[in-house]
Amino acid sequence: MKLTFSFLLFALFLNNRPCSGQTSSTQAKVGPEKGALVIVGGGAMGPEIWNRFIELAGGPAAANIIIIPTAGEDNDPMTAPRETEKLTGMGVKNITILHTRDPKVANQASFVAPIRTATGIWFVGGRHWRLADSYLNTLAQKEFNALLGRGGVIGGTSAGATILGSFMVRGDTKGNSIMIGDHTQGLDFIHNVTIDQHVMRRNRQFDLIDVIKNRPELLGIGIDEGTAVVVQQNTFEVIGASYAGIYEAGQIAKSEKFPSGQNSSGGPFYYLGKGQKFDLQTRKPILNQPLRPTEPAK
Repeated sequence: MKLTFSFLLFALFLNNRPCSGQTSSTQAKVGPEKGALVIVGGGAMGPEIWNRFIELAGGPAAANIIIIPTAGEDNDPMTAPRETEKLTGMGVKNITILHTRDPKVANQASFVAPIRTATGIWFVGGRHWRLADSYLNTLAQKEFNALLGRGGVIGGTSAGATILGSFMVRGDTKGNSIMIGDHTQGLDFIHNVTIDQHVMRRNRQFDLIDVIKNRPELLGIGIDEGTAVVVQQNTFEVIGASYAGIYEAGQIAKSEKFPSGQNSSGGPFYYLGKGQKFDLQTRKPILNQPLRPTEPAK
C-alpha cells in the first residue's frame, strides 16, 4: 500500500512531538547552560555579593573582569571608580573598562578582544536602554554569550540587572516610571524573564503585576536593594540583605497561600529571602533545601 505524502508528514509530526507533560529541550532552557549570572537589585552591595561574583569569575588571583559603564550618565563613563575600587580592594588584579555608545564600534573585533579572555563582566547601573542601543545584535553580544559558554559570570546592578533578562521593564527613553516603553528587548541571558530592581526601597512592589498580566508567558523577578539572585542553569539562589519577589501568572490569578514556605495569607506575588532557591523551569520555589556549607545551621 502506498502512503500519501500528507500522511507521511502527519506521521513524522506525531513521532517527533513532545509527549503530554513534557517540554522540548529548547523550551526547558531558562538560565544559561554554563556559567552564572549575578543579578543585583541596586543600592549598596555587601561583601557577600561581591565575593560570590569574584568566586564565580575564578577567584581574586585568576579573575579577569570587564566593567561596562555604558548605562551611566555621559560624565566620563570610562572611569567606573566605585566598581574598580571595590574589586581592587578585594584583591582582583585584572580589570578592564569597556564602553561605547556606538553599535558599529561594538561590532569591531578590536573592541570585543578583551571579552574573549575575560572570566567575568559587570554592568554598571544607569539607564538600560543605553545598553540595548549599544550592544544588542552586535559582535559584543555574541562574545558576552561566549563568555557564559566557557563558564564565566555576568553580573549587573539596577539597570545592569534588568538588561540581563529577555524583556526589559522601565526601558523607555522618556523615563523609568514607564513599565513597558520604547525599549523592551534585553540581552536574554535568562529567557522569558523580566527583572525589576530597587523594588521595596522605592515602593515598586506592585509594578510588575500588570506587566505579567499583559504578558503571562513571562516570569517577573523583583529584586530589592542590596540583594542578588545568582542564576546557574535553571536555578537561582537569593543572597544579600533583603528579598526577591516572584511575579508569575498563576500566582497572580489564584493568590495562593504559602508558596515560599512561610506563613502568609496569599497574594499576587511573594518574596524569597537569603538562601532560598527557585526552579526557573517549574517556576516554583525549591523548599526544604539544605543550607549552603558556608552557612551555619540556625
